[in-house]
Amino acid sequence: MMKPQDGVHGMVAREQMSESARKLRDTYARVPGIPLFKREFGYYCLERWAEQGMPQDVPLAELFDYDPPGHYPLGQLGWCEAAFDPLFETVVLEDRGEYELEQDFAGRHVLYFKGRRNGFMPEYVDHPVKDRRTWEEDIVWRLDPTTPSRYADLDERMAQAQAAAAQGLMISQNLIGGYMYLRSLIGPEGLLYAFYDMPDVIHAAMEAWYKLADAVIARHQEHVTLDEIYLAEDICYNGGCLISPAMMKEFLFPYYQQLIANTKARQMDKTRHLYVQIDTDGYAVPVIPLYIAAIGMDVMSPFEVAAGCDVVAIGQQYPGLALFGGIDKRVLAQGPAAIDAMVERILPVMRARGGYIPTCDHGVPEEVSYANYLHYRQRCIELGE
Repeated sequence: MMKPQDGVHGMVAREQMSESARKLRDTYARVPGIPLFKREFGYYCLERWAEQGMPQDVPLAELFDYDPPGHYPLGQLGWCEAAFDPLFETVVLEDRGEYELEQDFAGRHVLYFKGRRNGFMPEYVDHPVKDRRTWEEDIVWRLDPTTPSRYADLDERMAQAQAAAAQGLMISQNLIGGYMYLRSLIGPEGLLYAFYDMPDVIHAAMEAWYKLADAVIARHQEHVTLDEIYLAEDICYNGGCLISPAMMKEFLFPYYQQLIANTKARQMDKTRHLYVQIDTDGYAVPVIPLYIAAIGMDVMSPFEVAAGCDVVAIGQQYPGLALFGGIDKRVLAQGPAAIDAMVERILPVMRARGGYIPTCDHGVPEEVSYANYLHYRQRCIELGE
């Protein structure tokens, strides 16, 4: 019996897909020469752009000629912090004059400017996991996959996901990756010691990560077929990977492999390719072959140029990898001539290659003027259509 082409049990017929869905699927499939998908990573500049004359009554998608979304994110599994339920209580712990020390929703002690929470990088003073006792008393029960509130709006969310799938949109399960998760629990420096000093706690934490992710994804898969697993990892800095390949193979990859295997086995549409995307800042080149070999990574983003990532060179070295990002935010601040030189070097060759979406290599900073960004967008349209 032929399965219905509803986007859940079988792929929607191409002519029934939205234009954005077709375009994004072709991008993931690395079809050469197609128009470049038009979107942006994010923004830290909108207040400054308003001061510079950006219209406030026009949606950004219309203002900058972005494509409508070609995917539907399922969420519910964290991104930069663990998916706690319940969250920690947010409370100011100390008044330090111009600053205040706050316990945030992830249990970290964070030093902020007084009265401000956004637009700058705060200082993380302390993290909740220090040993097995703090893990068991303060954390593990917040990661219980059976907590009813995790699924309180499941039916509504899944109805929306099924409607998106019926238009051919890619159904993406985004979640916090293992390194980012462990860092939010233990802290970037403490984590490096913890791999050696308390590996049992690290494995217990990763087992909890896996059980929660597997349970939530299984509930989602009762309603939809997934097109993508998208891990927020941030495992690199400007010199390369923050942990060794051996640590990745011991503490991360076994849990990723089991989660991906389970997800594939549960798919209602068994013919669907499950793309795996890794998001990491920093110099990502050394980890690319590791993720490809261990979990079959299909997509990586956002390729931070200041750390040494060059999407043209990486695209040549890894022709089977889709690349999203790689537009230098520093160059966007320099003016039209520098912008022209950058996009003329990158966009034609990457469009011919296929499997590329140009976005800023992180959120667009306020150093980039509104006029410069408009010029950049116009050049993207000219070179990408």
